[in-house]
Amino acid sequence: MRRPTLALLLALGALAPARAQQGDAPDTAAAPDTATAGAPAALSDEQAAQEEKLYLEALRSLSEGRPDEATTKLGRLLEKNALHAGAWLDLAISHCELGNKAEAERLFGQIVQRFHPSDAILELIAHYRTSGCKGQRAHPRSMSFKLGAGYDTNVNQGSSSSVVQIGGAGNLKTYDLGPDSLPRADHFKLLSGDFNQPLGSRGMLLIAQLRALRYNQVKSQDTDSVLLGLESPWSGAGWTGRATAAYGLVRLGEELYQRQAQVLLRAVPPVDLGESLGWSLSAGYSSAIYPTRRYYDARTLDLGTSLALRGKQSTVVLSSGLLADRGKQARPGGERGGWYGGANLVALMGEKAIGELGLSRQSWRGERIYSKDFIEIKRHQDTTQLRASLLFPVGTHSAVQLEVRRTFNRENIPLFQYDSRWFQFSWRTDNW
Repeated sequence: MRRPTLALLLALGALAPARAQQGDAPDTAAAPDTATAGAPAALSDEQAAQEEKLYLEALRSLSEGRPDEATTKLGRLLEKNALHAGAWLDLAISHCELGNKAEAERLFGQIVQRFHPSDAILELIAHYRTSGCKGQRAHPRSMSFKLGAGYDTNVNQGSSSSVVQIGGAGNLKTYDLGPDSLPRADHFKLLSGDFNQPLGSRGMLLIAQLRALRYNQVKSQDTDSVLLGLESPWSGAGWTGRATAAYGLVRLGEELYQRQAQVLLRAVPPVDLGESLGWSLSAGYSSAIYPTRRYYDARTLDLGTSLALRGKQSTVVLSSGLLADRGKQARPGGERGGWYGGANLVALMGEKAIGELGLSRQSWRGERIYSKDFIEIKRHQDTTQLRASLLFPVGTHSAVQLEVRRTFNRENIPLFQYDSRWFQFSWRTDNW
């Protein structure tokens, strides 16, 4: 059972006026306060502020699925203030959720004896006692699947120009591109699955993702991918966030195309922007290995930020970042730097439909000429993508989705320029 933290804070007001039955009870009960319930009036402002901060940190640990960390903080708080009724109750429930039945029962007994709680609190205690304190998952295991079909106007990212010029300065030659280098359209089928499994009580999550894409005719572009990752929450000095490490494989056609490893750190600064705004920072590092094209191997550093604006029926997320890609000495164009930016809108449409609009832009600049005697210019790549989707829930766990994408890849090397239109209709099922 996930504890209703806000409801608990409100209910704890009933505990605050209770007079402790031991000799250290104050003569006059403290005024009810949901943040420092039961604190003696003699506390200095500084000490009370420290205790409130420690209590709020413990509640944050609880809300992020780390009852063991919360237990430590609540224990420290009770060492400072043995009459903090809220800390007593949260500590007892934390031990119950961790499976420490004997300690939870001892604390529940102390709460009943010392604070004479209200009927609502007694009912809550009875619920946890009835559960047997066998331990609770911080997050439930979940699975989701998607089955889709669609159409892509440029499966192979074929060049927008059928004629290109290749050669060194003063020795350019014109070539007509063959059919395999021009855009090829095809229908496709897609099957994907996601699996999330909690590990322990600290909020760590095991992530697995599978994806299979099959084309009707262009079999060389059939794709299979698998990704395994670990994600863990963290906090410190008022900051919160999640750290992720992942490893993935991609097969293209009949051969292994890419091996990729990635670490990503997301952080939320200790800045109060209100309920309608959310701000986060991110830093990531990835390594991509191409077994059949080793000179394309890359190591990429990504530093980004995002801002979320939340309304009653819609959310807008703005994001941007800087990129640095370090490759092998023999890689065409050498090292490169770039940036990205995007805006995404998700809105409730009518009673059930959910609409989404997205715009993203990514830009790369090569460090040196792409290829001596063949393409003697530095590569400049700018890719813009427009995306729109409509999702209609069907029943409790399912939904149907219609999605369209438009991609414009603009480059100063005509051979690599391409456009594509992508349509997909899919059925998805979630929260299994």
